[in-house]
Order: sequence, then structure tokens, then C-alpha cells
Amino acid sequence: MINASNVHGVLPRFGHNDESLLRAELEEIGDVLLDISHAIHAHPETRFEEYFASKLLVDKLNSEGFLVTQSLADLPTAFRAEYTTGEGGPTLAFFCEYDALEEIGHGCGHNIVAAASIGAALLTKDWLTQNPEWTGRIVVIGSPGEEGGGGKALLLDSQCLDGIDAAMLIHPEGYTLSAMTTLARSMLDFNFRGKAAHAAVSPEKGINALDASVLTLTAIGLLRQQLPSDVRVHAIVTHGGDVPNIIPETASIRAFVRAPDTKLLMENLVPRVTNCAKGAALATGATVEITSSAPPYAAMKPNAVLARLVESNFVRVGRTPEPPLTEVLPGSTDMGNVSQFIPSIHPVIELEAGIGLHSREASALAGSSQGDRAVLDGALVLAMTAVQLFSSPDLVHEMKASFAEGNAS
Repeated sequence: MINASNVHGVLPRFGHNDESLLRAELEEIGDVLLDISHAIHAHPETRFEEYFASKLLVDKLNSEGFLVTQSLADLPTAFRAEYTTGEGGPTLAFFCEYDALEEIGHGCGHNIVAAASIGAALLTKDWLTQNPEWTGRIVVIGSPGEEGGGGKALLLDSQCLDGIDAAMLIHPEGYTLSAMTTLARSMLDFNFRGKAAHAAVSPEKGINALDASVLTLTAIGLLRQQLPSDVRVHAIVTHGGDVPNIIPETASIRAFVRAPDTKLLMENLVPRVTNCAKGAALATGATVEITSSAPPYAAMKPNAVLARLVESNFVRVGRTPEPPLTEVLPGSTDMGNVSQFIPSIHPVIELEAGIGLHSREASALAGSSQGDRAVLDGALVLAMTAVQLFSSPDLVHEMKASFAEGNAS
């Protein structure tokens, strides 16, 4: 993990007038941002079904003079909104996430992510309007399907993110951290097919697809003994038969395989896990079809220069970031895919100390006063970071050089 506080480089001038201007604008639009956060929280929509949230955000950006393109990469709920001021200058993108989790709603707080990014874009637009000596382009990316769908990877593949110099979002968590690395992740679906038979009268005539699933899970459990400690494999049975008196003809498993290194994941670990399913099918006489319904998630690669800026801006808004992690955060995000191609930052902001995401408790907090504070502070942190980049060409150059150095290593 990078140590943002030890990265070489001098923080750019960030004048009192700049900060005052941003804070004054936040006072003007704060209630609007919270209304957006609350509305998305009250209408949870799962991956690629975020029609309410997408329309809400698009309507707001249209009303603020952004040029909006919808249905990117054949995704109806994806969008790209742009606001340009003059020639030259960098192109900075704020990413919105707005999908919810099955059953528990916004337990990952994506309503906060969306509202904070919209807020950062509007604050930055106001600053550029009042500081015409600086020019550039603000981009807001609506990226659906972060929770398992890999929306950002699909946008990358369709070249919807071309021309962006830096990518940013801020995500709620149980602590505040300026930058992090994450695990790469692959989603695997194992669909077994056997042969139906009467489970009591003629079981010997059947081929039990559920047995193949159970054997696969057992094999994965044994495989874990020979995997590195920072690798994660977890799976569920998504279908295991229909009634007890029929030998299950079909059964299915969905598995996530995670590792800190994307190449290791795809070239070593995924083949070993798929072999567990192939072996189980062979042993039971079933067949197995192995697919993936989402693109792989790459490991998050934070940018040292952006991390330095975000860390200083957390302090400006009264947040004390945690010391940089020495280990990889054992989660995954499709923002990792973006970070492999564009200088990126994915800081996290405390919702409540120690809260675990993907829980009903986190879902409740995301719509509470703690969630509101995360929206407002998050928007301000991202806007401050954008203003520093817009007003310092040397800083943009340093950011790109850091990114290139990371690629070379």
C-alpha cells in the first residue's frame, strides 16, 4: 500500500478564497445533494436496473448545463455528462455508483457515492466559472452494476472513458482512508447437468447434479489449504434441485475468486478452481458448463499524487484519515479496472466507526445523518482535489508521471 504522506512532492497552493468559494457553494446546494442521496436510498435498484437513480442524476446534470449521453456500452442506466470551459486544461471525471444490494438495499452506500460525485462536479463547475483563467472539462460517469456486474469494465471496453486524465470517487466505509489497494476478482458460474430419476424407486438410474455441486464445494474447501493467505474463494449454491423425490438433473454454483494480483488470479487461481468443478463432474458422471456473467475486476491501483491531495483535503474538512494500509483491502471494485488505464483514486470516508458494509446496519446508516455528512464532506474533498488539479498543470504532469512509473514497475 502506498504511503500518501511520504510521497515526494509539494502540495499545490490552495488559497483561502478557493476553499471559501467551494464551501459557500456547498451551503447553496447541500440540501439538493441530500435530497438526491435520500431519494436513491429510498428506491434501491440492483445491478443494471437503476432506472430511477439514473434518471434522477441525468435530469439534474441536464438542468445544470451538462451535455449528457445516455445508454453507454449498451447499458440503459449508464451515462456520461460533460461540462467544458474553454480550450485546454485537464479532463477530470467523477464516477457515480448507484446500484443497491439484493434484499438489504443500499448496504454499500452507493447513494452516498452518487450524491457526493454529483456534488463535486457542481462545486467544481462553480469554481471554474468564477476562475476563468483556468479551463478544462468536467465529466460525470454514471457507472451501473458495480455490485457484481462490472459496469466500469464494460464502459472501458466500449471506449466510453477515452480522454479522461483522472478518475475519482469517494465511498463510505467504517473508517477514513485516502487510498487503498483491493483484490482482483473473477465471478464463475458452474452449471451441472445430470439425469433425473425417482429418488426412492430407481436412484441408480439417475446422475445427481447436486452431488457434483457438493463435491465441488468440498474440493474448493480442500484447495484453500494450498492457497496464499490473501486469496479468497467463496461460493453459494444458486440451484440444487426442485423436489426431494427426484434426483436433481441440474444444479448451479456461483463462486467469487479473489487475489491481490490480477495476473495470478486469471492464470493460476481461476484454472485451479474450475478444475474442482471439472473433477466433480467427472467423478459423478455429470457434465459442467463454466461461464462468467461479469467481466473480471482488476486490483485497484491508487495514484500516489492523488492520494497525497485527498489526504490533505480530508484534514481540511475535519476528517482524520487512518494511517495507510500495509495490506490489501480484501474487497473488490470495478474501479480497479479504471485505475489500470487512468490515474485514479478511490478514497473511503467514515460512515460510522467500525461499521461493516453489506449489512442492514450499513443500509440504515447510509440514509441517516451520518450518511448525509459523508455526502457533504465527500463532495467537498473531491471538489478540492479537482480544483487543485485544474489550477496546477505541473501537478497534472506529476500525477501522470506517477501513473506511468507505476505501469513501468
